[in-house]
Amino acid sequence: MVLNFAHRGSLTEAPENTIPSFEKALAHQPKGMELDVQLTKDQELVICHDAKLTRFNKNSKKMIQQLTWEEIQQIDIGSSFNEKYKGLHLCRLEDVLSITPPEVILNVEIKNIPVIYPGIEKRLLDCLEKYHRLDNVIISSFDHMALQNISKLHPALRLGMLFHYRILNTWKYAQASDLPIYSIHPNQVYVDQTFVQSCKEARYLVYPYTVNDKDRYEQLLSYGVDGVFSNNPEIFQGQ
Repeated sequence: MVLNFAHRGSLTEAPENTIPSFEKALAHQPKGMELDVQLTKDQELVICHDAKLTRFNKNSKKMIQQLTWEEIQQIDIGSSFNEKYKGLHLCRLEDVLSITPPEVILNVEIKNIPVIYPGIEKRLLDCLEKYHRLDNVIISSFDHMALQNISKLHPALRLGMLFHYRILNTWKYAQASDLPIYSIHPNQVYVDQTFVQSCKEARYLVYPYTVNDKDRYEQLLSYGVDGVFSNNPEIFQGQ
């Protein structure tokens, strides 16, 4: 089965990592959705790719970890997309869990770089357990220590190892980590048939990011990838 993920929802149709973005993505009936989690000052799990909101609101200078959930709700991140979304604020993980059908697999990326969030792994697992999501989720991160912490807390969870760059023998690095890695998530520009074959021989699934072109998507499928992350979930609608 090819498992494709709507990356940060459908960020070409609505502000990324927001409820409208995830609702737009779900309209394309994806098998999976990807989202990023950060931790507020008062320990709320919020969905955001960046450690602060300046990219969406130039007046917002503080890091997410310096803001409470109440303060974050006052920060407009929608106007920078278009006026239709003026006043839109970040959402929490539990908000997304409450609208996502149980058959949609979630890839939750722990954003522990450049900001370190002590205890985020436990908070994440507690939230997923509350919404009965532990059996239908992949936890990924560029911070491989965070994956180690998740594994200690819940050894049976599926872990996805993210890579910015193609390191030599990525699959051997994953093996050497002694973590129960389920899948390797490489930057798609470094993925060729040899890379995919080597990962498969090491018994890892391969989910490249971020694939927004239909031709590249088809090429990666021909290499044998198990799915992709895409900003344009319509490219794999129906698959």
